[in-house]
Amino acid sequence: MDQHRESTRGSGMKSFTKAGVAVGTALLLAACSSGGSGEAGGAASSSSGPSDGGFSALPAPTPTPTPTPTPTPYGPVLAGYVDPVSTALGKINPASNMDNFLIGLQEAASAANSASSGLGLSDTPATVGTTKRQLVTALSQLATDLSKIRTDIKSKAFCTTGSAYAQVGLSEGLKAIPAALAEMAAAGYATNFTVPQTPPQQTRSKENDTFVTKGKLRGKGELNIDNTGGTTDSVVSLSQGGKVIHSLYVVKGKKGSIEGIEDGTYDIFFSDGVDWDPTLKMFTQNCSYSKFDDSLDFVTDRTTYQIWSITLTAKVGGNAKTSDVDEENFPQP
Repeated sequence: MDQHRESTRGSGMKSFTKAGVAVGTALLLAACSSGGSGEAGGAASSSSGPSDGGFSALPAPTPTPTPTPTPTPYGPVLAGYVDPVSTALGKINPASNMDNFLIGLQEAASAANSASSGLGLSDTPATVGTTKRQLVTALSQLATDLSKIRTDIKSKAFCTTGSAYAQVGLSEGLKAIPAALAEMAAAGYATNFTVPQTPPQQTRSKENDTFVTKGKLRGKGELNIDNTGGTTDSVVSLSQGGKVIHSLYVVKGKKGSIEGIEDGTYDIFFSDGVDWDPTLKMFTQNCSYSKFDDSLDFVTDRTTYQIWSITLTAKVGGNAKTSDVDEENFPQP
């Protein structure tokens, strides 16, 4: 804060910091004169030396120096952008349901995108300028990769949280981040970024012509299944009243059959995909769910029994129509 100080000089008279009008000034000077001819109307005399009764000028205020800003240390700046990405990745939970998993992916993608944008605009020491650009690119790629996984889940490219989480670990953006941060740490700028431990992506399969679900086979009916033109493995299920009676695994390019089917009317469902999870009894990638529109009747009498053959690959001139089925309405093998 600037301060103003009054000063006194001469015969004890106080000085004023602001002059009055011209007349007031003349009267004040006359009253302070110590000499003169004694005449009441005498004029004030002037001298070349300093006057005890004159005005004193205030000293000019000393300007307060403006402190030079201290640059923000780069380490906290870097960590402030990068660490929230690590936190968001850590919240992606493969054990959660798919809706919550999708939310986790979205939050992590947003964090990575914000980190890429903010870090790209931040002031950076020249010694790590190239490394920062690599890190910004990696974070941007991570955001893109996570968003694509969300899209792929909705298109059934990934059908379980486990397979989707494995894909997170395959993100090229995520793979590039540790190397860039290692260079930053070597330059003295550390973060708390942790790469999530994701499982490997799998392509499991069952042996061809093996049962996933095996009911009682005390009849004479047969079902022959042709998947020789298929590009993915399939599981064909015979269902009654919404309950699966038999399910057979047929590998792509192969054939399979169920013998001993008991008499009755069966709905025929089939699921296709990649990576069969034996615990969940479903494909974890590129999954699809379908149903033959017409049911199959298996009838046995004394001399005849029913044999049906189905082909899982659509063909010109085929006589069996199929319809897609929502996963929620698909009977569990």
